[in-house]
Amino acid sequence: MLKTNYLIDDIPLSEYPRPQMVRESYLCLNGKWDFTVKKAGEEVTAYDKQIIVPFSPECINSGLEPTINVTPFDRLYYKKTIVLDNSWNSGVTYLHFGAVDYSCEVFVNGKRVGSHEGGYTSFFFDIAPFLVEGENNIVVAVADPTEGSCGGRGKQKTDRGAYWYTAQSGIWQTVWLENLPFNHILDIKYTPDIDSGTMLVQVDCKGIKKYQVYDRENLILSGEEEGDILLKYDFEHWSPDNPKLYDIQIECGDDKVKSYFAMRSCEIIADNNGKRYLAFNKKPYFFSGLLDQGYWSDGLLTYPSDQAIIDELTMVKKMGFNTLRKHIKIEPMRWYYHCDRLGIIVWQDFVNGGGEYKKHHVTTFPFLGFKHPDDDYKYFSREDERGRKRFTVEWQETVNQLKNCPCIYMWTVFNEGWGQFDSKKIERAVKLFDPTRVVESVSGWHDYGDECDIKSLHIYYTALKLPIDSRPITLSEFGGYSLRITGHVYDENKDFSYKKFKTKSAFINAVKKLYGEKILPLIAKGLNGCIYTQLSDVEEEINGLITYDRKIIKMPEDEMKILNENLYNEYKKLDIKI
Repeated sequence: MLKTNYLIDDIPLSEYPRPQMVRESYLCLNGKWDFTVKKAGEEVTAYDKQIIVPFSPECINSGLEPTINVTPFDRLYYKKTIVLDNSWNSGVTYLHFGAVDYSCEVFVNGKRVGSHEGGYTSFFFDIAPFLVEGENNIVVAVADPTEGSCGGRGKQKTDRGAYWYTAQSGIWQTVWLENLPFNHILDIKYTPDIDSGTMLVQVDCKGIKKYQVYDRENLILSGEEEGDILLKYDFEHWSPDNPKLYDIQIECGDDKVKSYFAMRSCEIIADNNGKRYLAFNKKPYFFSGLLDQGYWSDGLLTYPSDQAIIDELTMVKKMGFNTLRKHIKIEPMRWYYHCDRLGIIVWQDFVNGGGEYKKHHVTTFPFLGFKHPDDDYKYFSREDERGRKRFTVEWQETVNQLKNCPCIYMWTVFNEGWGQFDSKKIERAVKLFDPTRVVESVSGWHDYGDECDIKSLHIYYTALKLPIDSRPITLSEFGGYSLRITGHVYDENKDFSYKKFKTKSAFINAVKKLYGEKILPLIAKGLNGCIYTQLSDVEEEINGLITYDRKIIKMPEDEMKILNENLYNEYKKLDIKI
């Protein structure tokens, strides 16, 4: 593996992990934990290692030398001793986990406090009844069967290679404590309505809610309500050109939360001829973005520092992109916060699961024009009923966890047939669950016509052309051009990409030609958005605009920005009448 330029602190990633639910009571538990690996059923008699949380044992930032390859038969055990005064065992004390891959049980002072299944969503337990004054021991026992799990695993695979990546396990997002009164704010939901200029704020807490809304440091609204809060104001609309956020402080009883929201809308609209377009803030909008898999050379799914993602997202903005497609991964909440404040739209994939599909059928037939109903679970390797139910649980957890992020424009349910089933039915269910966003049922390949809202194309090897379709058409994957940078690749002898270039100048010229001669003409033919593969190299897949270790930018920022500006200007020329 390769190291990035970012140093790991004694308490890494210690910034407040939920920027939309900030409280004064916060104790970060990242850093060194005692650690051991045992076979299933084997007794734990000692912890023979130390690991740096929240980095998985398979990555070098974990501090383990050598790193550990976890098998489906292994169990990971983490132990942390913390010293607390007696204020922590009064009221409610939540022990939070950003994400643990894949399933875990949690014990405090030898007593089981709860369990969780699902490797990408957050969870917490009230541990106040189990705490004592002084030393307290927290133990987390983790199992990660990867392909053997019934839930989402993303692009992790035990037999990694090409576009499948190193499987990681265990705690991979921040762990922290917060102490609250018994009656406290459990959740907040923001629902913007730009037509009426109102923001509905629903606070899950009993009693009177006091609120103060700020435009930067200026107090613009305040009041108190026993039920829902309806904010009426001349709110500026959030967009990549104007990432306007409003701060809000909410009090309920003795609990106080600092949060933020933004006013924007996501929809599909039709012109006078019935042609449909992706729209943002009630106007047709062109999305130009990058496929972002969120893998890091020294941390796998865990970025090394808050500054690392700030730098990466700032580079994306400098290149002129307005969108990232977050590919089959859920990031920590701070990643979405930085997209919110910097102004980057996110197309969010749900994390896939299911069995390994039958390549000669599922991957080939769509290119020949054949469609197969995805309620044929055997065909799509979705026979496991529990796995299908887990997918529903996990996509609902995903939407609920990310519901307040202004940056998220669209939910993508399935990617390229991976784990696909009942896509039309699930698309309708997601729309009902979250009517404030656009839903893409399938990204690439298995499309079911007008019953789905978007025609989404993945084109790498064939000519870039668009079908005739009344729906919004997106090129949700294309490009995949590679440039090997010696000393900055995962494997000097292996690589995977869609088109290879030997020199930086040849690579740059090819990207310019791709955007100027292939993508630009498609806008007049109905292209609503394009997602280039990809932001960074990932292991031996070296088709990123930057290297896996984030040290070399292959495509100059200023030249990429010009290419994107040409796309936006071409789209404006359409002068779409709604």
